[in-house]
Amino acid sequence: MKANVAAPTRTLKVNLLARVEGEGALYVKVKGDQVADIKFNIFEPPRLFEGFLRGRAYSEAPDITARICGICPVAYQMSSVYAMERALNVKVDGQLRALRRLLYCGEWIESHVLHVYMLHAPDFLGYPDALTLAKDHPDAVKRGLKLKKIGNEIVRVLGGREIHPINVRVGGFYHVPSKRDFQPLLEQLKWARDAALETAEWVGTLPFPDFTYDYEFVALHHPDEYPLCEGRLVSNKGLNIDIEDYEKYFIEEHVAHSNALHSVLKGRGQYHVGPLARYNLNYDQLTPLAKQAAQAGGLGRICTNPFQTIIVRAVETVYACDHAIELIEQYEPPPRPSVEVTPGAGIGWGCTEAPRGFLYHRYRLDYSGAILDARIVPPTAQNQKVIEDDLRRYVADHLDTPDEELTLRCEQVIRNYDPCISCATHFLNLTIERT
Repeated sequence: MKANVAAPTRTLKVNLLARVEGEGALYVKVKGDQVADIKFNIFEPPRLFEGFLRGRAYSEAPDITARICGICPVAYQMSSVYAMERALNVKVDGQLRALRRLLYCGEWIESHVLHVYMLHAPDFLGYPDALTLAKDHPDAVKRGLKLKKIGNEIVRVLGGREIHPINVRVGGFYHVPSKRDFQPLLEQLKWARDAALETAEWVGTLPFPDFTYDYEFVALHHPDEYPLCEGRLVSNKGLNIDIEDYEKYFIEEHVAHSNALHSVLKGRGQYHVGPLARYNLNYDQLTPLAKQAAQAGGLGRICTNPFQTIIVRAVETVYACDHAIELIEQYEPPPRPSVEVTPGAGIGWGCTEAPRGFLYHRYRLDYSGAILDARIVPPTAQNQKVIEDDLRRYVADHLDTPDEELTLRCEQVIRNYDPCISCATHFLNLTIERT
């Protein structure tokens, strides 16, 4: 009689995952034909920026929070200034508001293009990295590099430097450019708009797995414009709230395997933020050319396949170029670079759309304008639960896939969300255990 022999445990470790920002790990346990456990671990130490902000003047928040991220510092700055202005009853409109949208366009261009060409396209085309991709697709990579440089140039001209801009302040800017300062950018952006449209057409030809899901998408929504800096928080399942009500509907949970808190909607669970959410909730606010780019990339009005987020990023790049041209052509320098701000006590909420999804800030100030406490909720923490769920569903559908190939596809599932864990190191340990 043959003795029963337990199936051997199979363990796979990948000690380096390039093309994500930060330190994380993935653990997958499979028992027979069932996925027993999945953990997307974020083990990087807490950054403690909320603690750093306590006791600092309200005016320091934009420069301090910008250091949280080298890829999307504008998002941190804009969310902080909107929160401070709400706390201090400050209204910024006209050309100053337009300049904020222009600065955000620069960040969207450079971040989306970096992701599309350098981080995600290699997955679809079977390359280990962008350098290898460039050997066979030099024109595409050169186009991406030039596009990204133009996004960086917008941030430099308006923000004072490409990384961690220093020209943003509560109430506006320290300095505003002249019309002449923007003229060289205008011609570059007209090339960039065409190149972004070519990008949408190019990524639309990539091979996409059939992987759709009924997500609850959450994003800012503005009736008159595609969301960058202002709007209400809405979802495709009935959520429609003012930003100040965020903490009534959303909570953060600590889980043992992550140093990033998991965000959930109270009584509803996980939700999806980022380009896919913005696109599905704000398609009508896209410019005609951006809608043309979506069609060229093979998208309809609704897209629920996270692998196709790479197309949406290209569409949003077209929008950012198109909108930036419009803003520059209509630009007239305001009489002052900022509006007057009077320090005082108050609570303020700010929410803007970082490239990876909406970013929430809340501050409480004392009578002198010093920060008593702060709360910052980044997009990747909000997406962590939905990333885990995507991984669970993907692995369950591909249990017969060899470990090496399954590992690559799991990495690609994570990169669909362009997770910004710390925007510093690039490291992932992946363990797959089969019993």
